[in-house]
Amino acid sequence: MDDLFFSRNSYDWLGHGIYFWENDRGHALRFAQELSIRKKKSHDIKEPAVVGAILDLGFCLDLSNIEYLEFLKETYNNLFDLFCASGAPMPENIHPPGSRDLLLRKLDCMVIEAFHHEQMMANKRPFDSVRSAFIEGEPIYPNAGFYSRSHIQLCIRNPNCIKGYFLPRIANDQWLVP
Repeated sequence: MDDLFFSRNSYDWLGHGIYFWENDRGHALRFAQELSIRKKKSHDIKEPAVVGAILDLGFCLDLSNIEYLEFLKETYNNLFDLFCASGAPMPENIHPPGSRDLLLRKLDCMVIEAFHHEQMMANKRPFDSVRSAFIEGEPIYPNAGFYSRSHIQLCIRNPNCIKGYFLPRIANDQWLVP
């Protein structure tokens, strides 16, 4: 198995890195299947599959932590001031046609990448990973606070945080899954 793909798209939700779903084989497989349909012409994905990984998040920019959210807010405010002064439009998070979800997150990616740059310029320890929960999809029942595609996503910036990867095995139906 070759090394995993390091994404550098301008719309990556958590900035640049190697992406994983936290403890969610189902979401990962659905994403691979949908991507294989969208990329059919380029034949990038011949057979959708899932890779399991053993990860150590190391020094993690965990966006469930209020302190880190405040840092991102400050980074956004700094960028907003710079864009206003230059007269250039800020990138936006947008939903593609037919979706109500913000799937193209150019603003979020720019803010997170700027935050990492600020860390580097201040000679602070770089973050090894980024972690965040995302509410996505349709409510699973009327007036629900739970959504069909909600998930926790991980972005590994330091490849040494990936201790190993493997093909997950299918559970044996004759036994309970712990």
